Amino acid sequence: MGEVNSVAKNPLKVAVAGLGTVGAETVKVLQKQANLMAARYGRTIKVVAVSARSRRDRGFAMEGIDWYDDPVQMAASADVDVVCELIGGSDGVAKAVVEAALAAGRHVVTANKALLAHHGVALAKTAESKGLTLGFEAAVAGGIPIIKALREGLAGNTISRVYGIMNGTCNYILTTMRESGRDFADVLADAQRLGYAEADPSFDVDGVDTAHKLSLLTSLAFGTQVNFDSIHIEGIRHVSATDIAFAEELGYRIKLLGIARKTASGGIEQRVHPCMVRKDEPVATVEGVFNSVVVEGDSVGRSVSIGRGAGAGPTASAVVADLIDIVASRQTPTFGIPADLLEPLPVWSMDQHVGAYYIRLMVEDHPGVFADIAAALRDSNVSMEAVIQRGRSPDEVVPVVLTLHETEEVRLNDALARISAIAAVVEPPRVIRIETL
Repeated sequence: MGEVNSVAKNPLKVAVAGLGTVGAETVKVLQKQANLMAARYGRTIKVVAVSARSRRDRGFAMEGIDWYDDPVQMAASADVDVVCELIGGSDGVAKAVVEAALAAGRHVVTANKALLAHHGVALAKTAESKGLTLGFEAAVAGGIPIIKALREGLAGNTISRVYGIMNGTCNYILTTMRESGRDFADVLADAQRLGYAEADPSFDVDGVDTAHKLSLLTSLAFGTQVNFDSIHIEGIRHVSATDIAFAEELGYRIKLLGIARKTASGGIEQRVHPCMVRKDEPVATVEGVFNSVVVEGDSVGRSVSIGRGAGAGPTASAVVADLIDIVASRQTPTFGIPADLLEPLPVWSMDQHVGAYYIRLMVEDHPGVFADIAAALRDSNVSMEAVIQRGRSPDEVVPVVLTLHETEEVRLNDALARISAIAAVVEPPRVIRIETL
């Protein structure tokens, strides 16, 4: 009986900044599972303060919860142990909330990948200097506990590569394009109507969201400083239904992947772009709004995780997981090793990338055009693997699809410049990297 009373009298007091879908769901989960968590961990987790832009009903009980109009004031002055920052954005109010909470000696849990991608190392140093937790399991693939896996479960491995599908919006669009034969703009509009894509989808479809997440996984996997600016980023706007159909014919699926790996020279490459992957690869089978993260380590081999990467439930689940670590007094450095020991990320140029490529050209179907294309590849020292040419009648524009053997990207770019100069090539070449996984 005395133990039960001590649990009731000593809850972990939490403030939640931001009551959007994730913030509201986090409060609901904590209220719903209060008894279960108390039984499992010997201490309750209680939301005692919240802040949002309006006081409308969010579907949870407000009894015993203080309201703050100013989230920064709440982070600095509320009587709490932890501040959950669920506002979003790389700067502004979100950054001020986290800084105020750490300055006041409060643990922080956040789902804000953009904030950590740009300021993660500095915030981690502040937290660690004060003996505080900066938890961000919810920032990457919410339904997959990949942060904990890299920081703890796979800590005994030397990681060689981490990659995956990290944006459910893009994966939904590419899946629907393949299944329906419709083009990007049409499917994007549907995704917006269904709530899978934002009104302004740029961060998602242009690869920025994936890059934010990749920068954090890179730091955890390789002990490097977070360096978002060094990531090569391409989105999926240029992927057409035609490309997806040709990929199927060639035995591939197109996925937007974030990839980080150690190079032979000792550097680390980080890149986000559409990839053609063999249909039998695990990531090729991940469809719709699901995410998948693959880690390759010297002891574990290949570890594949699949789950929902976004949405209220999965993200709130990850937020609560970080709170439970605080309740259980499980504390590790933010990025796996002390922030002061994170090494600068070696600069890696995309020109150094070596790989195979898919190229689609739209050409006027004249005699000799293919010979001109072959000559351009030859002059750039690029070797063709296969070609699909479907001419129908003279003077008609037709697709010519090439797959290339592995080559350096700098040579590929030279070949593309030569091909683009051919008069019969009527559109810029469409290029998708073929990824060996």
